[in-house]
Amino acid sequence: MVRTPLLLAGACFALVSLTASIDPKPLYKNSALPTHRRVQDLLQRMTPEEKVGQLATPLGWFMYEKKGNEVQVSEQFIKAVAEQHIGLLWATLRADPWTQKTLTTGLNPQQAAEATNALQKYVIEHTRLGIPLLLSEECPHGHMAIGTTVFPTALGQGSTWNPALIQQMASAIAKEARLQGAHVGYGPVLDLAREPRWSRVEETYGEDPVLNGQMGRAMVKGFQGTNLKSGANIISTLKHFAAYGVPEGGHNGGSVAPGVRELHQVYLPPFRDAVQAGALSIMTAYNSIDGIPCTANPVLLKTILRQQWGFKGFSVSDLNSIQGLVANHHIAANRVEAAALAINAGLDADLSGTGFDKSLLQALKEGKVSKAVLDTAVSHVLRLKFEMGLFENPYVQPEKTSGVRSAEHIHLARQVAQQAIVLLKNENQLLPLKKSLKRMAVIGPNADNVYNQLGDYTAPQADGAVVTVLKGLQNKLGSGTQIRYAKGCSIRDTSSAQIAEAVEAARQSEVAVVVIGGSSARDFKTEYQNTGAAHVKASEVSISDMESGEGYDRASLDLMGRQLQLLEAVLKTGKPVVVVLIKGRPLNLNYVSAHVPAVLDAWYPGQEGGNAIADVLFGDYNPAGRLPISVPKSVGQLPVYYNYKTPVKHDYVESDAKPLYPFGYGLSYSSFEYSSLTIAVAPASRDVTVKVSFRVKNTSNRDGDEVAQLYVTDQVASVVGPIKQLKKFERIHLKAGEEKTLTFELHAKDLMLLNQQMQWVAEKGKFTAQVGASSEDIRLKEEFQLTQDIAVKP
Repeated sequence: MVRTPLLLAGACFALVSLTASIDPKPLYKNSALPTHRRVQDLLQRMTPEEKVGQLATPLGWFMYEKKGNEVQVSEQFIKAVAEQHIGLLWATLRADPWTQKTLTTGLNPQQAAEATNALQKYVIEHTRLGIPLLLSEECPHGHMAIGTTVFPTALGQGSTWNPALIQQMASAIAKEARLQGAHVGYGPVLDLAREPRWSRVEETYGEDPVLNGQMGRAMVKGFQGTNLKSGANIISTLKHFAAYGVPEGGHNGGSVAPGVRELHQVYLPPFRDAVQAGALSIMTAYNSIDGIPCTANPVLLKTILRQQWGFKGFSVSDLNSIQGLVANHHIAANRVEAAALAINAGLDADLSGTGFDKSLLQALKEGKVSKAVLDTAVSHVLRLKFEMGLFENPYVQPEKTSGVRSAEHIHLARQVAQQAIVLLKNENQLLPLKKSLKRMAVIGPNADNVYNQLGDYTAPQADGAVVTVLKGLQNKLGSGTQIRYAKGCSIRDTSSAQIAEAVEAARQSEVAVVVIGGSSARDFKTEYQNTGAAHVKASEVSISDMESGEGYDRASLDLMGRQLQLLEAVLKTGKPVVVVLIKGRPLNLNYVSAHVPAVLDAWYPGQEGGNAIADVLFGDYNPAGRLPISVPKSVGQLPVYYNYKTPVKHDYVESDAKPLYPFGYGLSYSSFEYSSLTIAVAPASRDVTVKVSFRVKNTSNRDGDEVAQLYVTDQVASVVGPIKQLKKFERIHLKAGEEKTLTFELHAKDLMLLNQQMQWVAEKGKFTAQVGASSEDIRLKEEFQLTQDIAVKP
């Protein structure tokens, strides 16, 4: 009688033990364990096919079906999960002419959240291991999805010279994307824009490594925050690694030719800054560097990114760039070789879903790729899925998507647009205009065009969501001012200009605001390459306005169509004229600068651009944007960036070598005076602190912002360096008559160069500190000296 319970207990214990050995709770599902233990456990359970699937990032907009207001997974998604074991998706919520997703066929924010939930639910419940998806979205100036806030494009963001504001903007973008189920935001673009003919200049922060680096850090911190499990943050993907923004002839994705020293000193630092700020994803560029495509470059992806910088995230190809190793670069004979080259070089994930896939599996079978290499790449992706908490909480709450495009975010979009506006000219203080105006003409192809105002990588917009310049002025002035609107002409099309109507509107008005420039507005007639770039035809039967944006490289920088003819005709009326520029790159402004008394550059100012421009035109906001890129007088001057290497440029037969408007330039309705420059050098054992102090005073009767800029020249160095280099800057607000002392601190890292032995060092010798309001408007200057060489670890 005693033995029976013991025998039963023993039998139960044996049964429990047998069950546990057959089906234990997997370690990777234990959230209490360290991430590396969970990754290790999951990896050892996965088949090669499942591992390769985790690196596939197919195009996401094919993965859902919308039937009325209901959203469900598509047959294509079910097939991709079953056959490819996919672990990532890209642009699931994207809507634009390329994806053919409209306001009707695409997803509003609540439907987007329902769609991502459905995708996650299916993959978790219908796969062996239940690994959640990692969803990547385009987020450079707002989440590229229906119903989200559209901020100014990056060139405008760079014009703010205000990283704190851009970090705030990035936080808003991250929140909107995450509420809809996204985990990764593509951005920031950290390419230096030193070739304005290139089609993607608008996506960059300009030509300077320091400004780009500070903006990159701000975006990363805003996107990622301090807790990836917050429900309001996303992983930041840096683009495009590396030196993508200086293609020969301006050809997008074309060959670049930086030297090794220039690559390290100029093009890589913005990426290094962003990685040091914690960036957890990075995208390779289409181009090659010194004959090695970035997508298969072990020096970039292993030596620099991981060994030297300590990068802890995952790398991803640009769309189809693994296949491009065969089709474009011709360094691989077939796709199997291409997949092996890329992953062996340190590339983790494939944006396309077909670059690795069967080709990588075949490379594994043939011994071209080892299990260890595959496991390393997969671990980089899995680690972030664990760190975002996706195994515990893969879903979002659709009811919370009311926080997308909130009133707070719209107000922020207006702030960024205000701070981005650059006042290029204001002859005889024509601006600000008086609100007592009774008659105003608003003229031009960009005066009332929603999509011309928003830039590339923007979703379709609902009626009333975007405030154009015309609408902004109507909002500002109300019924007390009669506003006559005339389009006058298109950006490119010369067949339907109505210049006479515009001239008459100007004649009947006290002042004419002419809104011209460019456009990155895609339309549903445009043909697209498999990379998403536009397929440009030299001659088109139906001509869109688009002359900028991915794929739209230019041979000249002239205003296109009949815009110059329109402006000339309006000027001939003798009425005061203000030109507002809306565009994605520097254009030829020689005529505008010479003949128009007041000029504003707004770049692509986003959905609140019209209100922001009206605020500046009528003095409710005092402009203080500064150019993040030099404006050339001619394409014959290119390149014309300010921090070129010595010797000093000499003039041409036809013109001088200076830009029309230099880097850092911008006017204000206020005036500012600089004084009292002092420099204190405090050496340390392995560093130095150089304190540069000066005073800035608002000498006007109007409150305003000033952007104080510190440039440094190394007078004698072991290698040729730039004539000057921006080191520090600060945007400050000063009330009328107010004066402040600013102090910038420089350290050895700020003064370092790569010497002849390719070692980072701040070399002893004399330096010149130059303080002023632009790269050319230097107000104060003084020398300082380092007494010894200082080795630096960047």
